[in-house]
Amino acid sequence: MRSDLRAAMTQIAADRGLSREIVLEVLENALKAAYRRSNPAAQNQNVRIDMTGEDLKVFIKRTVVEDVEDEATEIGLDEARRINPRLKLGDEYEIENTPKDFGRIAAQTTKQVLLQGFRERERDHVFEQFVERENDIVNGTIQRIDSKGITVELEPRAEALMPPQEQVPTERYRMGQKIKVYLLEVQKNHRGPQLIVSRTHRNLLRRLFEIEVPEIYTGSVEIKSIAREPGLRSKVAVAARQEGVDPVGSCVGMRGVRIQNIVNELYGEKIDVLPWDADMAKYIANALSPAQVVKVELDEAEKSALVLVPQNQLSLAIGKEGQNARLAAKLTGWRIDIKPVTAGAAVAAASAGYGSSHDDDAFARLARAALNREREREEQAEQNLNSSFAKAARAAGFTFNDDDNGSSDTAREEPAAPEGNFIKVRKDGTFTYKGATLGPLPPHVADQTVQLVENARGLFVMMGDEMVRGFRRDEFENAEEEEPEPPSEPVERDSRKVRKDGMVVFRNQSFGPLDDRYIGQTVEVELNGDHLDVFDAEGALLDSFLYAE
Repeated sequence: MRSDLRAAMTQIAADRGLSREIVLEVLENALKAAYRRSNPAAQNQNVRIDMTGEDLKVFIKRTVVEDVEDEATEIGLDEARRINPRLKLGDEYEIENTPKDFGRIAAQTTKQVLLQGFRERERDHVFEQFVERENDIVNGTIQRIDSKGITVELEPRAEALMPPQEQVPTERYRMGQKIKVYLLEVQKNHRGPQLIVSRTHRNLLRRLFEIEVPEIYTGSVEIKSIAREPGLRSKVAVAARQEGVDPVGSCVGMRGVRIQNIVNELYGEKIDVLPWDADMAKYIANALSPAQVVKVELDEAEKSALVLVPQNQLSLAIGKEGQNARLAAKLTGWRIDIKPVTAGAAVAAASAGYGSSHDDDAFARLARAALNREREREEQAEQNLNSSFAKAARAAGFTFNDDDNGSSDTAREEPAAPEGNFIKVRKDGTFTYKGATLGPLPPHVADQTVQLVENARGLFVMMGDEMVRGFRRDEFENAEEEEPEPPSEPVERDSRKVRKDGMVVFRNQSFGPLDDRYIGQTVEVELNGDHLDVFDAEGALLDSFLYAE
């Protein structure tokens, strides 16, 4: 082969990313096509191009047969033996048939065939290269942006399309931007390979974790599930497959370096990394973080969960526009119903020991009863009882039932109140029971009449449908009668500014979170015994927290 031809083939192979053997094969096919075009009689002939010498030579292959039926591809046995006595039936014999000025003819007619051949081989090469990288991250550069999508040039020499539905709405793309994309699909059609890439797929986040976290790449930490709302927030559940490995800490990294690299790659998308648990109740509670969960009840048949959270944690558990609850449901694969429990009930249950591992069912019954009473009050409020007569009747202890026609004049008395003692709370929030001074109760109960219900477990203070607080039996039994003490002044009252996370700091302890509307505002905190009460600027009670030194 001539040196200039060899150099040209090497250059073409380097420019197009093809091997030298493929370039040689394409060139030979192009020369065969040029020969057949210049010699119509050779359409059915078996042609071989010899490029080993200085000049190109064309050889026609013929098969030795007894009776010749096609002179273009066959030769008789007698004729073949006159040329070469060693030939026998079935052998192939080559005859040189190089046209005059074949190099000039080839140069004129093979250009288009060469380009087409190289284009087809490039497509095949791209398909074979990227079909192995399907469902993986690839690097690319944005080349074009239009209504059909974003064209991304991948490395090396391949173009991919990112359709609008695979683009993150909060991201801004520009020409020439370097970007990591997830190779979603590799198809082959008559126009060549079609590559579809994505920035919204949840496995993009999975691959980024595998790149940044060595423990995930080696298998000592496993990603169990991913829920993602692209550009906004994601939740990732991880579990350790090796004893002694902290799965969450491994993903976050020292001072959050690993997780921050992933957040930067996703242009600020928030990522919650939480521990996976085989216990579905614990797993669902973890999935609703950062909200604090009181109780999770599972319905295996319906694959649904009832989650009870404190009243002040309800908005945090649901999230902005339901985002936190929606991601938790996607992450766990369960339908999640979130219900609030009043702060007083939660504090009372904690004081009486409810919610512990040995009495979870008791607290669940308490919470369900509170929810049922709240639901009944909401239904009653929807009834049309706004007339002055109705208000007066309710004040007198009567209520009205709507019949099927929507009205009724039949009045009935309210059902009898549950059994128990009624007592008035002092202004300082304390009260006396069996000779023992108990309290203080939350400020909104001061100077009010409450109901005391005693059972084998302890004493419970009820105000209407709300359980205010509970006391253990050892707090009031065997106590001597004592004179009521004069109202005591608060131990400490001060002003505090609510932090961005909704927490209030008092004596180096954090309490909260408060509702989002109080973030950045100044509130009043007052310490009353073992309770820290938080008031707004107008003196209204916002919340009450247990305080311990």
